[in-house]
Parts: sequence; structure tokens; C-alpha cells
Amino acid sequence: MKRLIPALILLALAAPAHAQGLPALQLQGADGEVTYSLTLQILALMTVLTVLPSIVMGMSAFTRIIIVLSILRQALGTQQTPPNQVLVAIALFLSFFVMQPVLTELHDTSLGPYLDEQISAQDALEQGRKIVTGYMLGNTRQNDLMMFSELAKVGPFENNDDVPLSVLLPAYMTSELKTAFQIGFLIFLPFLVIDMVIASILMALGMMMLSPMLVSLPFKLLLFVLVDGWALMMGSLASSFLGN
Repeated sequence: MKRLIPALILLALAAPAHAQGLPALQLQGADGEVTYSLTLQILALMTVLTVLPSIVMGMSAFTRIIIVLSILRQALGTQQTPPNQVLVAIALFLSFFVMQPVLTELHDTSLGPYLDEQISAQDALEQGRKIVTGYMLGNTRQNDLMMFSELAKVGPFENNDDVPLSVLLPAYMTSELKTAFQIGFLIFLPFLVIDMVIASILMALGMMMLSPMLVSLPFKLLLFVLVDGWALMMGSLASSFLGN
């Protein structure tokens, strides 16, 4: 588990540009080296691609961003606007923007030298693991990390390289969920105030049959547009990662 995730990332990043240059899977036998066929290589690559969505959601900025965007849509009261496909696309591209420094470092220090045959696969995996671990530790709360360390009965850790991914991954996901809901709470407050004001006015006018959500929706959209809400939201989400 310690080296599995970086290995999947390295293979996934290498696949588009080096689909025809993947090194053959090899097994050292008693009578020499046995090389597997291209069919088995493709099978291994397809297996990696099936796990890739979980890697994107679990080890990147995607989780925090998609939750915040979903809460924003609910706070606006726009039902299915923007649709789920649009929210996922926004979250993916913004996650790519946030993760760009990590991906660049991963390519320059791990994947690139390995494809150029400057370092071994073992060194590339170890270097990639350190880079990914450093990013996740920078966005993980110490309390969450300590909680899962105690549950796993491991630690204390002398440095970041000693933290196993089996402990870091759930701690990182827990921290991301907590941060996303904290941001969502702050987003909800101004729209909640508008709903309460509109509901109070309608009740005072005796318009009991008119839905407050229907009346408050244009005012919430107007407020969101006037403050340039999308740019503010995207910038705040990106800075919440890049500021660490």
C-alpha cells in the first residue's frame, strides 16, 4: 500500500504520452528473464485506469471542491443548475490547477527521469510517494492524523516519510470533509439571511401561500452576481490549497 498509489499515478501519467513505449513486464526465472506480451501490459494498464478515478477523488483537491460547489448550489436554491456534469467538470479542472505544482514536481523528479532511464523504477516510486505524501500532509490536520495513528497503533513518526499511506489517506479525507463543510457553512449564511428576511416579509403581508424560496431566488442570484460570486468562489477554493 505504501508504494501502490504513487505507482498508479506514475503509470497513469505515463500512459497518454508513452502508450507504445511502456516497459515490458518482466519476471526473473531460474533460466533467465521472461518477458510478458503486450496483451498483458495492456491488461495491467486498463486495471490501473479503473482505479484512477478513486485516486483523483481521494488524493487530490477534488473532494473539497465538489462538496463546496454542491453546497453552494443548494444554498442558491437553483435545484439542478448548474447540472452535476458541469459541477464535476469545474471541480476536475480546478483540481488540476491546484495540483499542477505537485504534478510538475512529480514529472520532473520521478516520472521524467524514470522514462529517460536515469533512475530505477524503485527510486521513481519512492520519490513519487514522498511528493504525494508531502502534499497530503500539508492539507491534513494533526488531530485527524493522530486519531488514525492511534487506531492503527503506529507512531509517533519522526518525519513525514515515516507516515504510512494507510494512515495518511483516511486522515486526509477526513480533513478535507471537515474543511469543505466549514467553507460551506460560511457560504450558506448570507443566503440563509435572505431567505429569512423574505419569509418574514411575506408572513407580515399575509401571503402565506407564496413560497419564500420562489421569491428569494432572484435576490440571491442578484447578490451572487453583484459580488462576482463565481470568481470569488474559485479564487477562494484555489487559495485554500495554494496557501498551505
